[in-house]
Amino acid sequence: MTVHRVVPVVHAEDPRQSREFYGLLGLEEVMDHGWIMTLASPTAPAAQISLLGRDRSAPVDPDISVEVDDVDAAYAAVRGSGAEIVHPLQDEEWGVRRFLVRDPDGRVVNVLAHR
Repeated sequence: MTVHRVVPVVHAEDPRQSREFYGLLGLEEVMDHGWIMTLASPTAPAAQISLLGRDRSAPVDPDISVEVDDVDAAYAAVRGSGAEIVHPLQDEEWGVRRFLVRDPDGRVVNVLAHR
C-alpha cells in the first residue's frame, strides 16, 4: 500500500473565516464541499490543510486524513489489528471511498482513496 498524502484536519467553526486566515500564510482553496474545505500551497501542492465544520456522513469528526492507493487493503489491515472502526468502509457521494478509525491515542483518522 502506498500513502499519497497526509492532511491535518482543523476543526473550524467557520471554515471560510479560517480560509482567510490560512490564506495569509500562502495557502489557497483547492476543494470546498461546504462542510469541509482543503487549502494547499500553490508552490508545494502536497502541503495541505483541511478545514472542517462537521463531517457530513460520519458520527465523529476526523483529526487527520491519510490518502492511500488501496483503501480496501488498509481497511483489512486495520480491522485485523483490532483497532476501533468508527465509520465503516463505504463509497461517499463526493467521490471517495473511506473509513474512519481511532488511533491508540484516541485521534480519529480518515483513511481514503479517490474513486
